[in-house]
Amino acid sequence: MRYMLLLVRSDEDWEAMGDEGRDYGSIMAFWGRLAQSGQLLGGEELQPARTATTVGWESGRPLVTDGPFMEAKETIGGYGIIDVPDLDAAIEIARSWPAHSHKVEIRSIVQR
Repeated sequence: MRYMLLLVRSDEDWEAMGDEGRDYGSIMAFWGRLAQSGQLLGGEELQPARTATTVGWESGRPLVTDGPFMEAKETIGGYGIIDVPDLDAAIEIARSWPAHSHKVEIRSIVQR
């Protein structure tokens, strides 16, 4: 089954840490292990939510606005797509995520 791991964080807290506090070495090792095992299908770190552009619709017409869809203390800081046998395997992977400043939300991907 394919799952998306949504890496949820506070953009402000993450930016305040600086590169040393973010421990990119451990994070890259985590992704590297998943890639070598063949479980990682893709993923990326995202820019802070304040850099988003949102397209909505008003009276049937597209409306483009600067900023995220909704204001929130926590946002999606990145994601990974994994292919594992079941939810238990996805949970084990999420439990080993090294950046404890994040929460990891696991969502199954609709397969048609």
